[in-house]
Parts: sequence; C-alpha cells; structure tokens
Amino acid sequence: MTAPLRIALVDDEALIRSGFAAVIGAEPDLDVVAEGADGIDALAIARSGRADVILMDVRMPKVDGIEATARIAAELADPPKILVVTTFDNDEYVWSALRAGADGFLLKRTRLEDLLAAVRLVARTDALLFPEAVRRLAAAVPARTAPKGIGDLSDREREVLALAARGLSNAEIAAELFLGRETVKTHLSSVYMKLGVRDRTQAVIAAYEGGLV
Repeated sequence: MTAPLRIALVDDEALIRSGFAAVIGAEPDLDVVAEGADGIDALAIARSGRADVILMDVRMPKVDGIEATARIAAELADPPKILVVTTFDNDEYVWSALRAGADGFLLKRTRLEDLLAAVRLVARTDALLFPEAVRRLAAAVPARTAPKGIGDLSDREREVLALAARGLSNAEIAAELFLGRETVKTHLSSVYMKLGVRDRTQAVIAAYEGGLV
C-alpha cells in the first residue's frame, strides 16, 4: 500500500489552515503533517523533510511565500513540492513565486475537488499544473529579457518544451513526438541545464519569457 502524501499548510490565517486541514485530512491518501503561519515556518518544515507538498500563502508577515520559496529552492537539493495559494489568478506575486521555484498555484476560492486533484497532480506526476492559467499569467506580466540559454536549445528541445508548456506529461510528449519516455527525459534534462533551471515549471516560465511559447 502506498504511503499517504505528507502535506504541510503555511498561511497566516488560522481559519484558512483549518479549512484546508479538514478537507485534506479527510482523504485516505493525504496526511496533514505540519502547519505554519509564515515563511520562516515554511523553511523549517522544508528543512525537516517532513512534507512532500507545501501549500504556501503568498502574502505573509516576516518572510513571505515568494522569499520562502526562493530560499527553499536554493538551499535544498530535493525540496518538497510547493503550491502557492493566492486570492487572484492574475497576481504578479504568483508569477514571481513560480519563477522563484514554486511548482504551481491554487486560488483560495478553488473548488474542493480541484484542490485535492492539484495536490495529487503536483506530487505524483510530471505534468504542468494548470497550463492555461500559467499562460494567462505570462501574458499579464511585463515583458522580461529572454533568459540565457534560450538560443542554445535544439529544435527537438524546443518542441519538447513547447509540449510541456501545454501541460503534457512525459508519456504524452513521447507519444506526440514518437519518442521513448527516456528520450523525452533526456531532452528535458538538457533543457534544464541550458536554461539554468531546476525543474519543469521553471523551464516553462523561461520559455514564456523567451518567447518560445
């Protein structure tokens, strides 16, 4: 039997934490293992290795969610997945959190079933969470200088990255391009290295900022 996913909740509003804990804790495959009220708590939870996924508010006192996410991504070789939680889906704070290393985002008004699906998706699959929402965010934020390494991508790497940006998993990309899954993983690893990013979400962010998608 697969062990439950370990979830941590970090939000300065106790009512939000309680609501999420009640919903998530009722699921047999999810277990709320820690709670915190600011980014300092999030750092401590991440360092402890207790959580597989952290649901992190963006705007918090002391250390906000963006700074905490950046510190976690920089400090830990194998950090927990981070879902930032926000009120607005066009908030540049969310884009900054994704650029800092968050794996996706949720709206506080998200339906319960979508919240649970998002937690499972970000933890257990390699697909991009809410690709259409990420595209809307990319269109809404100010244009940025193209990331270094964009011009070094091969044509095949660009194809793979574009499909990842559409939300396709490695298996779906492999089927689309008639490649083996290991070949897709190799191409993505090369993309990460050339762009200087650590994961799929950050590579997609770089692709949007570089005008590839």
